[in-house]
Amino acid sequence: MGALNVLAPQIGLAPACAALRINRSRIYRQDARRRVLVSHRPPTPRPRAPLALSAPERQGLRDVLYSERFADCAPRTVYARLLDEGVYLASVRTMYRLLAAECQSHERRNQRVHPTYAKPELLAVQPNEVWSWDITKLKGPAKWSCYHLYVILDIFSRYVVGWMIALRESAQLAEQLIADTIAKHNIAPRTLTLHADRGTSMRSKPVAALLVDLEVAKTHSRPHVSDDNPYSEAQFKTLKYRPDFPERFGSIEDARAHSQQFFRWYNGTHCHSGIGFMTPESVHYGRAQAMFQQRADILNVAFLAHPNRFKRNAPQPPKLPTAAWINPPKQETATSTNRNPWTLN
Repeated sequence: MGALNVLAPQIGLAPACAALRINRSRIYRQDARRRVLVSHRPPTPRPRAPLALSAPERQGLRDVLYSERFADCAPRTVYARLLDEGVYLASVRTMYRLLAAECQSHERRNQRVHPTYAKPELLAVQPNEVWSWDITKLKGPAKWSCYHLYVILDIFSRYVVGWMIALRESAQLAEQLIADTIAKHNIAPRTLTLHADRGTSMRSKPVAALLVDLEVAKTHSRPHVSDDNPYSEAQFKTLKYRPDFPERFGSIEDARAHSQQFFRWYNGTHCHSGIGFMTPESVHYGRAQAMFQQRADILNVAFLAHPNRFKRNAPQPPKLPTAAWINPPKQETATSTNRNPWTLN
């Protein structure tokens, strides 16, 4: 290796390895610290190209490219416009090289800045504080046909407070459903928040005007963020993943009959995992606590009858919900923060 260290700087590594009959790949596989010992030739400074622009010419070209007139134009556009005016400063490739050296070779036109949407943070600690609503499509008899299912859901109890099936999606139909549902449940002004995604019906003027008249706060999801409306999305999945959900409905009457049967089961029979395996109806109308105590008493009797079958204390039934969040804040707890929009300044 000593001879290689002496010979390599003079004639190069490859000729030195060939003269000494050393496998060059062996040198490359050596430890990095040993390979540092093999000095390489210093890089030869690259001579300036005879056709390159001088420093004043480069500055003049730069001033043109960054001028207000051409600040949002591609180099090919600048090149063409200057030629039409009888001016030649440099080739298109030279313009690109100058811009690339300053990291300006990407899109130079002024781009539309999308608005920043705030992440909705909603908290419900009892029924009728936050409702979520959405619209989904149900396939009709023909390939191109469908029916629109409107559903309003209480996020605390998961109780479906209102629903409707129509032939089309309409802001007027949504307005009527919301008004009827609020009247049916006797919602007092300034106590309810209605959350939805950013669909056309959800952001329509008739719905917005109705909510203002009824003093109901409204919030919207961020664009293309389905997690901002999780309760409605989960309820639609429960509907469409049921074994009896048909591929297509023969008529709108069939869709209504199926939905009526589903929502009767969902509200009154379905043991929802998100609310302690209670039914949405029992949580919504305040019967869940009595049912919870009944479950606890039964488990306690079973524990007293056979305590050896349980490793520790008496088993407890699934806990009842105390809060329902949409996007809970990371550094705050549900019990210490009130996210009712009516109370926020």
